[in-house]
Amino acid sequence: MPPLPPPPSPLHAKARLRRRVTHRLSDLRSTRIKLLELFTDVNCNMEIMKSAVDGYFSLLQGFIASLDGTTKENKLRFIQNFKWTDTLQGNTVSAQQDAIFELASMEFNIALWHTKYASRLAGKEDVTVDEAKDVHRSLRTAAGIFKHIKDNDVSRLVTMPEKGKDLESRVLDTYVVQCQAEAQEVTIARAIELKHNPGLIAALAYETAIFYQKADHILTTLDPSYTGKWRKYLQLKHSFYLAYTYCYHGQTLLVSDKCGEAIRSLQEAEKYYSKAETLCQEYRQTKGPGSTAKPSEHLFFRKLGAYVRNTLEKCQRENGFIYFQKVPPEAPQLELKANYGLVDAQPWELPELGAMWSQELYAAFDITRGPKDDKAKVKEEEVKPVKEPDLKPQVDTGCSVS
Repeated sequence: MPPLPPPPSPLHAKARLRRRVTHRLSDLRSTRIKLLELFTDVNCNMEIMKSAVDGYFSLLQGFIASLDGTTKENKLRFIQNFKWTDTLQGNTVSAQQDAIFELASMEFNIALWHTKYASRLAGKEDVTVDEAKDVHRSLRTAAGIFKHIKDNDVSRLVTMPEKGKDLESRVLDTYVVQCQAEAQEVTIARAIELKHNPGLIAALAYETAIFYQKADHILTTLDPSYTGKWRKYLQLKHSFYLAYTYCYHGQTLLVSDKCGEAIRSLQEAEKYYSKAETLCQEYRQTKGPGSTAKPSEHLFFRKLGAYVRNTLEKCQRENGFIYFQKVPPEAPQLELKANYGLVDAQPWELPELGAMWSQELYAAFDITRGPKDDKAKVKEEEVKPVKEPDLKPQVDTGCSVS
């Protein structure tokens, strides 16, 4: 019988573990680079993005989740310094030596990608039903991610976000509400296309106007030097959907033989439409971060103005020939509540911890060689923004969240 092979050397086992540690770090770096590249890839869709997100976060969680069977903090959480810039405050670097800061910041950019993807689809000349569903789903997903960051990640940071930073609660809340509002716009467009009951359309438009008003109100306590432009956009959308509300509410009143009230409702629609036009001009003239949409040039915007005028003229003719009702001095009170079509944020869940992680691998990481300070010193510097492709939609969507 041939002699048995010698038992594996402990040195060889340690060498294998060190190689596995090196591979995990290399995998983390490569999957992160791949994910960042997809943010500017015009051919990327939601399925490709989800695959890349799952691949990176399943690895990153090995630096956050407890891997030693205890409730102690993961020893790998603070070994790497991560740097990000903010959407509202220029290219000044924010940095934290914290894997949860990286998790929340990457999630934030994934949510922004979903808003850009929705805007790109909505900007096509002829949007199919399936594409409209993808726009709706993408905006709900973005809302869910922003909400997840606020509810689950921010409170775990060692250093809380400063006022107006991307991860600050008011910024996140505004993004959540705006994404819900813009997803609801898809619902309204679909209801109008299918000629649903005017009462339903009026109620949906009213709920959407309230969303935009709420988002604008959240930003009132932040510096107008970087929120002024954003607020103008939210205000014009609020006025625009109030115009929609009064227009379709007027039709509901006319069907109920309340022609005088219908005329007054349509007059209110005209007022808010004119206000939205004025706010469009102010929005385009206001300086601030982000691209400038042109909602007043969008067909959906222009059609409403003509529709309001035509409907008002119809009501006035009917009143002159049939009803002979007085037009009230005050606009009708809006007590509208939509029972269908309201948008909630899509719950966001992280992928499971990658199968490549184990207690043995975790124990093999030697953090004594890394930096010991758990708070990164932020060096004030300017960084070059990621150059996005020059995507000119066939139709201006009027979408500004992206």
